[in-house]
Amino acid sequence: MRTDWTRAEIAALFDLPFTELVFRAAEVHRAHHAPDEVQLCTLLSIKTGGCAEDCGYCSQSVHADSGVKATKLMAVQEVLQRAAQAKDAGSQRFCMGAAWRNPKDRDMPAIVEIVKGVRAMGLETCMTLGMLKPHQAEMLADAGLDYYNHNIDSSPEYYERAISTRTMADRLDTLGHVRAAGINVCSGGIVGMGETREDRVGFVHTLATLPQHPESVPINALVPVKGTVLGDMLADTPLAKIDDIEFVRTVAVARITMPLSMVRLSAGRESMSEATQALCFLAGANSIFTGDKLLTAPNAGDDSDGAMFAKLGLKAMRGEEPMRACGAAEAAE
Repeated sequence: MRTDWTRAEIAALFDLPFTELVFRAAEVHRAHHAPDEVQLCTLLSIKTGGCAEDCGYCSQSVHADSGVKATKLMAVQEVLQRAAQAKDAGSQRFCMGAAWRNPKDRDMPAIVEIVKGVRAMGLETCMTLGMLKPHQAEMLADAGLDYYNHNIDSSPEYYERAISTRTMADRLDTLGHVRAAGINVCSGGIVGMGETREDRVGFVHTLATLPQHPESVPINALVPVKGTVLGDMLADTPLAKIDDIEFVRTVAVARITMPLSMVRLSAGRESMSEATQALCFLAGANSIFTGDKLLTAPNAGDDSDGAMFAKLGLKAMRGEEPMRACGAAEAAE
């Protein structure tokens, strides 16, 4: 797969007539994925609030006045019980998030036990714990973790407007540690933060030119939360919110430039119409989060998703043993 996309090429894709762009994305999608299958994922906050980072979109930051209370890491058995419930509801991947800048080594034994327990149920496992050190990534790999999520959030140029406590380079370093440990990479970002299309071009370009594309690319629409920097900013400037057609364009360009990746509709889906979501599926999205909640944000809910799938003729992706990440030699092919 190409990893030498230029910004000019990606900008040209964004500029295509909308129907032409979606058509091209659908062609790419059908060449590599079943067009009527969507992966169902469940996301659980295993440690909420109290994060030292100052991400302007996040209600879990200590810098936000969002009312989210900090909690301790959930007990291993409690997490496993929630994973079993997710599997019973039809999820294929169980994603777990902890509001940390980075995990402490004292947290790792419990994290390892959680990964082993969830994977033993036959679920794909994904963790997002903040920045990782190489030895922590290796511990997660040894435990059998399938995916590690660490979003780049936006373009390199816009990134520093949303976050100051860690850099884009810090995030890319963690992705490098994850890849070197043999764990599949899950990395995407957030649109609708007041960024420009040029920033969306830069966001896709950064992911599409990594040495190996992320196996999973979540695309979030900002859910403005009162008390966060971006939530309060967009409350005063509602026109900054990304429109539905531009969101679909972003999905389509991600699909074209990263053909083998799972492209996931993530946060913000609860406010999208079924028509908008249908366009996203046509444009190459093939993964969603199920349930009523994403960490601390609302989600569409299983009943709503079931009704939409029936209306659109979509079905849950068949569960398969997840592929492990390729090594450096394989990635160079």
